[in-house]
Amino acid sequence: MTILMTGATGEIGRRVVARLVEAGTPVRAMSRRPEEAARLLPDGVNVVPGDLAEPASLRGVLEGVERLYLFPVAATAKEVVGMAVAAGVRRIVTLSSGAVEGGYDTDFHLPVEQAVEASGVEWTHVRPGEFMLNKLWLWGPSIRAEGVVRDPFPEASWCPVHEDDIADVATAALLEDGHAGRAYMLNGPEFLSHRQQVALLDEALGGGARFEQVTPERARAIYRAQGGFAAANADFLLGFETYSGAEAEPDDRAEIDLSAAGPLPTAREVTGRPARTFAQWARDHAADFRRS
Repeated sequence: MTILMTGATGEIGRRVVARLVEAGTPVRAMSRRPEEAARLLPDGVNVVPGDLAEPASLRGVLEGVERLYLFPVAATAKEVVGMAVAAGVRRIVTLSSGAVEGGYDTDFHLPVEQAVEASGVEWTHVRPGEFMLNKLWLWGPSIRAEGVVRDPFPEASWCPVHEDDIADVATAALLEDGHAGRAYMLNGPEFLSHRQQVALLDEALGGGARFEQVTPERARAIYRAQGGFAAANADFLLGFETYSGAEAEPDDRAEIDLSAAGPLPTAREVTGRPARTFAQWARDHAADFRRS
């Protein structure tokens, strides 16, 4: 059984690859930059060139593949899935988003899910909510430079999920039976405010992370100056635009605390193990937040 991994060098994809290799499963990893992928991925992985945005590049890549981990590229999903099924793929696991379940995501992850469901093969959707990793990309630069997080919403609360929990669930869906036709919403095990998350980072670092409340406008300027993920998502994360990209009303730029919603689904429902906490994630990534 050969599994094709698309998005193989992503934060989730490369963790799934490592788990599949550890399980002794033949892995074919597709990448737009195969030389870089070969350096990042474990020995024994068959790295091949390919690009989901260019379906024609998958023709040889799909040969002999029985299971597929599908990274979301909405524009070509229907064609890619059709090619996969024609080549003999019988199980597809999609990396999706919890925003689909909330009805917010209708044009990015949802079309991929719909294409997979219409294919007639076994499918499983992995729908993580907020990644704990977002805080590394948002807060890492200012913690490394100044030991501070500048944010407008100290009490805004959510239950972010550890990337290893997402990878565990995706791996289970690829390797095990019993997951067909399931969409797994994944969250962390506890609601935490931004202030509490910074305190846990401070503890993991042994000091060096404090919270400073600023206006949404100031936070947006900081994120935009950082570039990358922070700049690309600043307007949405700070309430200046909706999930769909429309301009938001000023009154919507406020702290959001959804902890009253009660416990949300975690990886435990799939793996049988407790979901990883933010405190553990902070320890796992302490070195990433320290000044070089």
